[in-house]
Amino acid sequence: MVPAAMNKILVVFLVMRISVCVGDEDIDFVYNGFLGSNLTINGVAKITQNGLLQLTNTTAQNQIGHAFFPTPLSLKDTGDGKRTPISFSTTFVIAIVPEDPDSIGNGMAFVISPSTVLLGSQPSQYLGLFNLSNNGNSSNNITAIEFDTISSPEFEDVDDDHVGIDVNSLRSVISVPTAYFGNDNGHFQNLSLKGGYPLQVWVEYSSRMMLLNVTVSTINTEKPSGPLLSTTIDLSTVTFDSLYVGFSASTGPYLTSHYVLGWSFKTNGQARPLDTSQLPRLPPSGKKSKYLKFVIPSAIAALLVVMIIVAAVFGFRRRKRFAEVLEGWERQIGAHRISYKDLYAATKGFKDSEVIGAGGFGKVYKGVLPVSKNLVAVKKITHESEEGMRQFLAEVTSIGRIRHRNFVELQGYCRRKGELLLVYEYMQNSSLDKFLYGQPRSTLNWAQRFRIIKQVGSGLFYLHECWTQTVLHRDIKASNVLLDRDFNGRLGDFGLSRLYDHGSDPLTTRLVGTIGYIAPELNRTGRATKSTDIYAFGVFLLEVVCGRRPIDLRAPAEQIILMDWVTERLSSGRILEVVDRKLGHNLQVEEKEEMGFVLRVGLLCLKPKAEERPSMEQVVQFLDNFSSLDSFRVTVSSCQNNGSENLFMSAPPLESVSVLVSGH
Repeated sequence: MVPAAMNKILVVFLVMRISVCVGDEDIDFVYNGFLGSNLTINGVAKITQNGLLQLTNTTAQNQIGHAFFPTPLSLKDTGDGKRTPISFSTTFVIAIVPEDPDSIGNGMAFVISPSTVLLGSQPSQYLGLFNLSNNGNSSNNITAIEFDTISSPEFEDVDDDHVGIDVNSLRSVISVPTAYFGNDNGHFQNLSLKGGYPLQVWVEYSSRMMLLNVTVSTINTEKPSGPLLSTTIDLSTVTFDSLYVGFSASTGPYLTSHYVLGWSFKTNGQARPLDTSQLPRLPPSGKKSKYLKFVIPSAIAALLVVMIIVAAVFGFRRRKRFAEVLEGWERQIGAHRISYKDLYAATKGFKDSEVIGAGGFGKVYKGVLPVSKNLVAVKKITHESEEGMRQFLAEVTSIGRIRHRNFVELQGYCRRKGELLLVYEYMQNSSLDKFLYGQPRSTLNWAQRFRIIKQVGSGLFYLHECWTQTVLHRDIKASNVLLDRDFNGRLGDFGLSRLYDHGSDPLTTRLVGTIGYIAPELNRTGRATKSTDIYAFGVFLLEVVCGRRPIDLRAPAEQIILMDWVTERLSSGRILEVVDRKLGHNLQVEEKEEMGFVLRVGLLCLKPKAEERPSMEQVVQFLDNFSSLDSFRVTVSSCQNNGSENLFMSAPPLESVSVLVSGH
């Protein structure tokens, strides 16, 4: 029997840790630990003895756990027959704890759902929210904030440690690498979901502004003044009349525990702060010893014999495992051959945690070469078909001999059985598109962008005109421009390149490239030329100045096709409207002139007829001497064909670019 006094103490303790108020209008609750809570739980989720909400555990693979507050939130009645979502504020503390720190499992999510039962949801990369068939369906009516520790190329994840806002799909509306805003220095600081330690999250939604903010920080620190993610969203379009709030988590092949330590929520007001001193502690981490006791002395001799035999067999299999193929053509190329053994060690056995990118033929891994200790990027190409081998040969034979300061340098290669590997110098700042689209932590100023444009143009000019053979890149875009430590632009990914002798007719057998960058004649003939590369470069120029993808289906109708939007605004003298807003409003006159000039050069490269486009030599001259307006007009005039109307002749004169972009 528990004494009456002890019962009273226990009741007081639970009241201190849990406070729930559900009225006719608002919901307001605080869980400083979950002992005594009445959450709706399914899957493997449970409340531990010390009050942790544990969504998954490390007893088995491919688990799913859900936990929801049992009372639904109702949409407001506006009085005109319509329903509108209510504002809410919530804060919670989460932790993702892997059994093996080197093998991180999948992430978790805060969920707004019309039901507490997510039928058909799958584990692993689907986070217990959706499945292969319903991912992306508007009928899901689910909004989620994902905290993901795996990079899934099919969902276009930014990296393997990110936060994203999902609407009916795991292809996030917006997602960024995990970070928090430093109140002391005004910059975003790196943060990791993989550390196994608690992190605090704030999610706030304003129904009046339809604004959703997500903020992340370490526990026991002041809430950052700036959110990590912010986007406009009308929840009434993705939810039913009532909705439930809660959490979802799942695991895949790697065993991981997902925890929620505390949770505070309030509708139509600010959620009460959590008392972090009352939150339950995470269980101690660390692997258990594989051996529970020492072998007895009499077994040592026998064990040594077995070990010798195993070592001999292992050594034989290891030599066979790392056996490589060397063919005659490889002796004729200039690239350096690197052993498969070194590449295997550099990439930690080609672990998924080392993946930094993915393409049509395979993945790219970050690695550290064991001898030189150089950082490298290893592109592992699958060539089950002849196409894979064809790409490998194109890259090795072209890049292996080309050297230019504006190319990503091929440092070596390896071929082993069915695996083809290319080793590049590692680019510290990843690809240019990461800084153009949805990057909250930092961006590039105009001087940096203009320098990158000229560097990429110089590299493409070298491929077209200056090497012993003409090389067609065939896939010029921001994601194929990599940035080194000093944010210099390097042209990469020659996987679609084709070589042909100067003056020959390069007829190709299939259409390759990226939608939005493909010249119109390619759709008709499939014939790649230097002019098709120049067309893609023109799209790239607009992309860098405007900070926009060539095609954006989420933009207003008149802005969906970037080229059409820029053309219309340039013709009407409102060019400032297309310039990337992240460049700021205090631009210098010279910067505005340069932007206007680059946009005009880009549109000249995008002429519908290939013969009306300038050569890369002319484009490079324009970019290096943008003040040479007379030369520019002469070239534009010479590009005319059959008296066709030209934007550059009908639009306001180039000298007035500074007036156009300043809005006067």
